[in-house]
Amino acid sequence: MQKVALAAIAQLVTATSEGHGGALALTGTPGDGRTTLLRAVPDLLPHRTGTWIAGFVTGHAEERELPHHGLRTLLAGLCDRVGAACPPVLTGDPLTVRLAVLALLRTIAEAGPVLCLVDDAHLLDPESWQVLAFAARRISGDRVALVASFPVGAEPAGMPVHRLQPLSPEAARDLLRRHAPDLADDVAGALTELAEGHPAALIDLVGTLTPEQRRGYAPPPDALPPDSPAHRAFTAELDALPLRTRLLLQFAAAAPDTAPDILLAAAARACPTSAGWGLEDFGAAERAGIVEVTAGGVRFSGGLRRGVAYRQMEIARRRIAHLALADVLEARGEGTSALLHRGAAATGPDVALGRRLARIAAAADPPVAAAARRCAAGLVTGNGERAALLLAAARDSWLAGRPHEAGLLVRRIPAAAGGARVRARALTAEMGLPGGAPGARDVLLDVAAELAETDPGTALDALALAGEAACRPAEQRRFAELAARVSAACPGAETPATMLVRHHVAGLARIAAGDESGSFGPLRRAVALADRVAEPEPLLRAAVAGILVGDSRRAAALAGRAAVLARERGAPVLVPQALELAALAGMASGDYAAAGEAALDGAAVARGTGQPILAGSHLGVLAVLAALFGDRDTALSRITAVGDGPARPLCEWALAVLDLVDGRGRPAADRLLAVLTGPPGPGSALLRVAVVPHLLEARARSHPAEGQARQAVEDVVAEAFDRWAGRTGQPGWLALRDRCRALRADDGEEASGHFEAALGHDGEAGFPRAHTQLLFGRMLRRRRRHVEARTHLRRAADTFQALDAGPWAAQSIRELRAAGDRVEPHAPAGRALTAQQERIAALVAGGATNREVAHELHLSPRTVDHHLRNVFTRLGVRSRTEMARLLTGQDQRSTL
Repeated sequence: MQKVALAAIAQLVTATSEGHGGALALTGTPGDGRTTLLRAVPDLLPHRTGTWIAGFVTGHAEERELPHHGLRTLLAGLCDRVGAACPPVLTGDPLTVRLAVLALLRTIAEAGPVLCLVDDAHLLDPESWQVLAFAARRISGDRVALVASFPVGAEPAGMPVHRLQPLSPEAARDLLRRHAPDLADDVAGALTELAEGHPAALIDLVGTLTPEQRRGYAPPPDALPPDSPAHRAFTAELDALPLRTRLLLQFAAAAPDTAPDILLAAAARACPTSAGWGLEDFGAAERAGIVEVTAGGVRFSGGLRRGVAYRQMEIARRRIAHLALADVLEARGEGTSALLHRGAAATGPDVALGRRLARIAAAADPPVAAAARRCAAGLVTGNGERAALLLAAARDSWLAGRPHEAGLLVRRIPAAAGGARVRARALTAEMGLPGGAPGARDVLLDVAAELAETDPGTALDALALAGEAACRPAEQRRFAELAARVSAACPGAETPATMLVRHHVAGLARIAAGDESGSFGPLRRAVALADRVAEPEPLLRAAVAGILVGDSRRAAALAGRAAVLARERGAPVLVPQALELAALAGMASGDYAAAGEAALDGAAVARGTGQPILAGSHLGVLAVLAALFGDRDTALSRITAVGDGPARPLCEWALAVLDLVDGRGRPAADRLLAVLTGPPGPGSALLRVAVVPHLLEARARSHPAEGQARQAVEDVVAEAFDRWAGRTGQPGWLALRDRCRALRADDGEEASGHFEAALGHDGEAGFPRAHTQLLFGRMLRRRRRHVEARTHLRRAADTFQALDAGPWAAQSIRELRAAGDRVEPHAPAGRALTAQQERIAALVAGGATNREVAHELHLSPRTVDHHLRNVFTRLGVRSRTEMARLLTGQDQRSTL
C-alpha cells in the first residue's frame, strides 16, 4: 500500500475533521493502484476519521455524455448515509447548481465530516467535475474533503497533487508472496523488475505463471499479459498516436536507450517508401509522456510501456526492425550492438553467429557480456556449448547486479551438462556468500574436490571463496588437503591473476595446517602480484591477504582499487564487498575517516544491489567506529539497524568499546572473549586480532578473571596476538603489541618500557597513539609519577578533543586533574569538523532534512540533531541558513 500517499490523505483528513477541508489529486500511471488506494481509504484510516460520511464514484468514458450523472451518484451515496433527501434534478443555470451542491455538502457535514472519493475523475461527465471543482475551491472552512484520482498529465489546475510512487522492491515481493507463496526468489526478482513497482502489473504477471515458471524451471514472462487492464491501457495510449510515431516507438522498444538519429536511420531503412523521418515524429509520444527524447537516447517512461510497444509488432516486423538497426549500427562501427540485434532477429539456430557473440562477450563488461552470451546460448546447438554460455551469462548477470536473472539462467543449464552443473553449484554458492547462505562454504569445498584434477582453475577459485574454512577447526584439514591437490594440478604457465589466487590459497592452506608463520610468505607474494592485476576479483583476494599479514594500508588501497574497477566494469555486486575490506583495513590502520567513508558508501551500495546482510556488515563497522569515538547514540543506532545477523560480532565489539568508555572493564572483557571464541563472521580474520588490545585493556581495568580456564584462554589469545603482530613487521601493529605487553606486565618499570616502545613506533599516530598515551598516563598517575603522567595525558586530551572524541577527552582530563593539573575549560575547535560532521553539514547545507540525513548516513534523526548542534557550535553559527551560507562561501573561496 502507498504509505506516503496515505500519509498525505491522512493529513487532509485530520485538517478536515478540524474544520479545514480541502482537496487532493492522486496521479499515477495505469497499474499504480489508484483505485485500490481510494477504496481502501475508509477502512485504513478509521482511527483518524471518526464518524465519517464517505461517498465513492468512478468516472466512465461511456457516461461522459450524461450531464451530472457522476455527481448524482456521489451525492446519492452521501445522502443515504445520513438519511437526507438529495435534489432529484440538477438543472438550472450552472452557478445555481454549483451553489446548491455546495450547500448540500455543508448540510451533510453537520452530521459528520464528509469524504468524497472520485476515481478516474478525468472520465466524469464535464458538468459533474465542474461542480466538484467549484466546491473544492470553497471548502477550506468546512468539514468536507475531496480526493480524486487522475492519470499522469490529466491533473486539474489549482489542486494539490500527489504522484503515486512505485512499490519498493520489498513491498513488491511481499505482494507477490501473498498471491503465490511458492514463488521462487529469483522469479519474484524478475517479476519485480519487470513490473517496476506497479501493483496491478505484479498481480497480473504472477496470475499467469505456470507451475514451472513459479519455481523457475521455465522462463518467466517478459511482458504484461495481453488481457490485463494495464496492457489494455498502454495499448490504448499507443493506438492513439500517429502511425509514424507508433512505428518509431517500435524501433525504440527494440533498441532501448538508443540515440534518436540511429532510430530514424533504421526506420528509413526499414520503410523506404515513407520519406522524411525526423525528430518531430516523436512529438506526439513526448507530449503524451510515453517517451523522453534526448541526444543520448529515446527512453520510455517505464519498461512496461516499452514491453507493450515491442509486443505490438508482429514477429516479421520485429525481425525487420532488428536487422535494420543492425545494419545502421554496423555502418557506424558499433559491432557489438549490431551483433546483438542480429541475434535477436534470428529465427532458428545459427552456430556461427552464436560463436561470434561469445567471442565479443569475452572482452565485454558484465552487462553487455550477459546479453551476448544469453543470446548466443539460444543460437548454438551443442548441449555442452550451450551450458557453458548459460553459466557464463549467469555469472555476468550476477556481477551486473541482477541475481534473479542469474538464478534463472542457472536453472536453464541442462542436467546432462556434467561439469557445467558442478560449476553452476559453485556460482550459486558464491552468490549466496554475501548473504550468509547456510552451507555455501561447504558447497564450494565440494566443488573444489570434484574439479581438483579436471578443472583446477575453477577449483582454485572455489577454495579462495571458501577461505574462511581455513580458520574453522572442523574444516581445516580438508581445506589443506584440497589446496595441495589443486596446486599439484595447476598448469605451469599462469596469468598474474591466477598466480595471485594460488599464492592466496597456499597461504590459507598453511594457516589451516597450523603453520601461521609459514603463511606469511605466500600471502605476501599474493599482495606483491596485485600490481600486475587489473581485475577486481583477484584484487579482493590480495586485499584479504594484506589483512592477514597485517599490511592494512596496502590492503585498504587494494580494496579501494578493486571497488573502482568493479564500478568501471559494470560489476556493482563486487563494490560493497571491496568497500567492506577497505573499511576493515582502514580501521585497522587507524585511518578512521577513510574507513567511515568506505563503510557508508558500502552500506548504500549493498542495499542498492540487494545485499542486506553485507549492508549489515558495513553498519557494524560504522558502529565500531562510532564507539571508538565514544559516540554512543550513533553506535547504538547502527547496532539496532544491524540486528542479530552475521555482523553481530562487530556490534559486540562496539558495545564492549562503549563499556570501556564508561569504565566498565568486566562487561567489556566478557563481550570480547565471546567474540574471540564464537563462530567467525564478517571480517573475522581481522576481528580476531583487532579486538585483542581492547580485551587486554578491559582485563587490566577489571578484577582478575574468575577461574584459571578463563585466564588461560585470555593468555593464549594475548600470546597469539603478540606473535602475529611481531611477524607483520608493521609499525602500527608493533605499537599495539607493545601496548598489550605493557598492559600484561606485572612490574611498573617493565610496563613503562613497553609503553615507551609503543610510542616510539612511527605507525602509532592519531587516535591509537592518543589511546596509548591515555593508558600510559593513567598507569603513571596511579604509580604517583604525576609529572610524567601529565605530559602523556595532556597530549591524549588534545588529540581526543581535536578528533571530537568527547568521552575519551573527558577521561584524559579527569586523569589530568587527578594528577594535579589545573585543566582549563576546552575552547571550541573553531571551524575544524570531523569527517562525520562534514558529511552532515554538507547534506544539510544542500537542503536535506534531518530525517533525510539520517537515512543517508544510517543514523537516527535524534543523533543527527545532536551532531548538528555540535556543528553549529564549531562553526559559530545559529541556523541552517547561516551554516549553508558559510560553507558555500568557503567552497567558493576554495575554487578561486
